[in-house]
Amino acid sequence: MSRLAEFRKLEQQLAAQLAELETLKNDSGLQREIEFETKLRELLQTYGFGLKDIVGMLDPRSQNTRANSSAPPEKKPRKARDLKVYKSPLTGEVVETKGGNHKLLKAWKAQFGDEVENWRVYH
Repeated sequence: MSRLAEFRKLEQQLAAQLAELETLKNDSGLQREIEFETKLRELLQTYGFGLKDIVGMLDPRSQNTRANSSAPPEKKPRKARDLKVYKSPLTGEVVETKGGNHKLLKAWKAQFGDEVENWRVYH
């Protein structure tokens, strides 16, 4: 798009927004809202309150839900892993582990594959 075409397009958008702004300025409902907000802010400043204070007075439940939602959820403790005991039928060696990251167990699985799971001793 040429710079001139881009300029014309933005100019049209600006004209449309200015027309919409003029329509809003003449809206009596908007004038009442602006007047209310101005008077409310003056009143808040006079008595030294903030918007959060007013919301808390008018709807105390909103304070509770916001306070609870901002707190991080409590983490549940992990379930302890079960102890697994493997006994090699070849050497009689015993491996006790709670995970699969045991050096000797890994070596057995590399050498014998899935057969190692049959070596598991159940207590």
